Amino acid sequence: MRHDRGVRPVDKPTTTPPHVVAWSGKQFAVRVNDAMGIYATAMGYPPHAAGQRAVTARRHTDNHGFASRAAVLDDGRLVGFGYGYTTTSGQWWHDLVKRALGRELAGQWLADAFELSELHVLPEYQGHGAGRELLLALAAAIPHSAMLLSTPDADTRAFRLYRSLGFQDLRRHYLFPGDSRPFAVLGARLPLTVVSA
Repeated sequence: MRHDRGVRPVDKPTTTPPHVVAWSGKQFAVRVNDAMGIYATAMGYPPHAAGQRAVTARRHTDNHGFASRAAVLDDGRLVGFGYGYTTTSGQWWHDLVKRALGRELAGQWLADAFELSELHVLPEYQGHGAGRELLLALAAAIPHSAMLLSTPDADTRAFRLYRSLGFQDLRRHYLFPGDSRPFAVLGARLPLTVVSA
């Protein structure tokens, strides 16, 4: 018997693309385990990271300005999601980024900003516009003047998506506690605008 470890056929997306829907904090909390399973898969983290992140993500639904969008198939299967909230002092990400940016840059970007905490799409659905739709739908629904995020500092599909929608470098090669990979902190003024290639 032959075992091809780590090799499996990539599932092709359904012919019907996912549609983006708004989720309340309660709706997000109900599907948080599904969402964090996507998070772990998309980020290349071990499966147990999904459960750990779900605890934190569930708490985030109580944060001021919480907003979420989901990419779902007609049968209700979740294939992508994004969420965030108003970033403010006392939050883990906010305080780390504030120090990383320095006083002047932090003052320019963090005063009225939405922190995009997570935006992930299952690998087999990436590259078909779901991430862009999720991001644009979230950005269109929030009253903030800016959106900030952190993403692995590499030439990834996600990084190129953010660039294409006007996100600029605020800090590169930043190491968050608990992750050995360098991250980029990016920011964009709202409303988002498509940047020509």
